[in-house]
Amino acid sequence: MTLFLLATILPIAILFLLRKQKKLRKGLLPSSPPGLPFIGNLHQFDTSTHIYLWKLSKKYGPLMSMKLGLVPLLLVSSPKIAKEVLKTLDLAFCSRPRALGQDKLSYNRLDVTLAPYSESWRELRNIYILHLLSNKQVQSFRPIHEEEVFCMIRNISVKACLGQVISLSVTRFSLTSTLICRIAFGKIYHDEGLERRRFNELMIESQAMKGGLFESDYLPSFGWVDKLSGMIDRLDKTFKDLDEFYQELIDELMDPSRPKSVNPNILDLLIQFKEEQSCSIDLTWDHIKAILMSITQQKEFTVISFYHS
Repeated sequence: MTLFLLATILPIAILFLLRKQKKLRKGLLPSSPPGLPFIGNLHQFDTSTHIYLWKLSKKYGPLMSMKLGLVPLLLVSSPKIAKEVLKTLDLAFCSRPRALGQDKLSYNRLDVTLAPYSESWRELRNIYILHLLSNKQVQSFRPIHEEEVFCMIRNISVKACLGQVISLSVTRFSLTSTLICRIAFGKIYHDEGLERRRFNELMIESQAMKGGLFESDYLPSFGWVDKLSGMIDRLDKTFKDLDEFYQELIDELMDPSRPKSVNPNILDLLIQFKEEQSCSIDLTWDHIKAILMSITQQKEFTVISFYHS
């Protein structure tokens, strides 16, 4: 009789406790718009997401919870709460969620942008602030900016005199690409050259992969969909091509017969840090490649250099 009672009552008690715990956990979350089973609120995001979220905040408040598949999401639309998240509770929110495309192309989050908060991240940040983005280093890029901007204006003027159509988007992309190549790698690629096209194609493809939709990011058990759709193979190829491109740049700068540059580029500085072992962390080639990826994708060096100029 005792065994019978245990076999009957125990499962009911466990179900009761699990339901109670689920309700308690749900009660601790902010209010949320209704979603669908399994996919959550994924179906409610479209090209006008910012407008849709603004409307939701009027109904559910400045702090909302949503779910993208199985991934929980916290939305903040109040300056006061944003200050709490970004400043007061910074350590709890500073690390970014994992995403397959970003993790792969950042060498498993070895760059300063995607790396989780840790001693390694703090050391990488110090390298950025004290060396790569110091006022002295940024000012050394100024002649490059002035030269390339002058060339851009001259090209626009020539085309305007000839009555040719000018695409400002293409012109801006070309300028940014040129500045990144010169500042980060010390390379000057001709606009119509094979290496310039190769670099541009790699940057466009890597941006597409970092922002691409991978089903496994939201529904982990659906990773087979990414494989069937070709996204995994496309990501692997992009990573392989980028890795080969960065390795070629490193091998070229490591060549003993290469003349030393008066104004070292970003890659020169990173190689110097590795050779001198001047960091508190073991700076690997993957770290350096991940930093190069961050530079080429986010263009922070271009923006900051323009700002200081």
